[in-house]
Amino acid sequence: MEFVVNNAMKQKPVANAYEEIEVKQANIKVIGCGGAGNNMVNWLYKKGIKGAEIIACNTDQQHLNMIESDRKFLLGKDVTRGLGCGGFPERGAEAAQESLNTIKDALKEADMVFVCAGMGGGTGTGASPIIAQVAKDVGAIVIGTVTMPFKIERARVDKA
Repeated sequence: MEFVVNNAMKQKPVANAYEEIEVKQANIKVIGCGGAGNNMVNWLYKKGIKGAEIIACNTDQQHLNMIESDRKFLLGKDVTRGLGCGGFPERGAEAAQESLNTIKDALKEADMVFVCAGMGGGTGTGASPIIAQVAKDVGAIVIGTVTMPFKIERARVDKA
C-alpha cells in the first residue's frame, strides 16, 4: 500500500480539465403555434420571463397582431392569406411547410425549444409537429407543451 501512495506522490498533478471550460448560457426558445399556443407565449411574455426568446407564429393575422412576443411571424401567407386554417390541421401543416425557411431562421442555433400549441384546431394541430421537427433538425432538445380539448368538444377531440 505504501508503494502505491509513494508512486502517486511522485506523479505530476493532472490539471483539472473543468477549470478551462467556459460555461455559456443555453439558447432557449419558446414558440407558440396557433391560437392556444400564442395565448401561452403571450402570457409568458407579459410575466417577464428571462433567459428565453419568446416567438409567436400563427395563420391568423388578426390574432397574431394582439400577441406580445420577442418575435412573431405569419405562417402560410399564400395558403391562408392570414385568415387562419378554419380548424383544418391539413391547412396548418401546409402553412408550416410554406413557411419552413422562416421557421428555420427563427429556431437556428437553439439549444432547447419549447413548442406550445393547442390540439384540436387547425394551426396548432397541423403546424406544431413540423415546427418540432425543424427544432430537432437544428439540434435542439424539443419539449412540447400542448393543451388537449375537453371531452365535450367532440369535434376537436377527433382532430387532436
